[in-house]
Amino acid sequence: MLLAHDIAGSGPPVLLIHAGVADRRMWAPLLPALGHAFTVVRPDLRGFGHTPLPGERYADADDLAELLDELDLDGVRVVGASLGGRVALELATRHPDRIEELVLLAPAHRGAPPDAELTAIDEKEEQLLAAGDLDGAVALNVRTWLGPDADERARELVAVMQRRAYDLQLEAERNDPLPERERVEVDPSAIAVPTTVVVGGHDQPHFQQVARTLAAEIPGADLVELDWAGHLPSLERPDRILALLLDVLRDDPDVHAP
Repeated sequence: MLLAHDIAGSGPPVLLIHAGVADRRMWAPLLPALGHAFTVVRPDLRGFGHTPLPGERYADADDLAELLDELDLDGVRVVGASLGGRVALELATRHPDRIEELVLLAPAHRGAPPDAELTAIDEKEEQLLAAGDLDGAVALNVRTWLGPDADERARELVAVMQRRAYDLQLEAERNDPLPERERVEVDPSAIAVPTTVVVGGHDQPHFQQVARTLAAEIPGADLVELDWAGHLPSLERPDRILALLLDVLRDDPDVHAP
């Protein structure tokens, strides 16, 4: 299926993949500045934003490759946050010829089992959802994933995006068993494109360790540690992340400053 998406700007293509508590709206603070230098594509993955969750088995990486086919884009720079970071790695694994560069913001990674603290958060979320307390589950995620620099507008946006994801996913579950997301095994040592891994000092310890491990295992990867950031730095301090992205992604002769 073709993912809901928008496209703006001109220049080399950049694909922005949202976090699991968000949808493509999470990147709005970075526009239009990114669009001055890049063609920016923002999709909603299945079960988020404006993309439904039909019953068939699927792989996010294949959905994104289909979108790139539809838009006739190659040589794509990919920025992924949390779940989006994991999907970016899967895309680079499954369709390596499509990818020019990776920027992973607090990425998730299937190769790293959750620690006790993350497991406890997941279990609490499941309890709240099972009790029908969607507002409580939303509030838990807002508290957990946004760092101290996030303002009230960022917190409200995450709450709206997370509630939308719950609504879509619970509706799909009522109609059919939840579709199976295909597991794509990622070997970080086989990632062959320039990669920058970003992590925040206020993020969960699990994600801090994942970032450091990925940066050590991906050949030539750079690690950027942000002492002010939580798990969603692009929403907490969009000005800082915009500057970082422009610096990293402009290191290319085809990219021109606005």
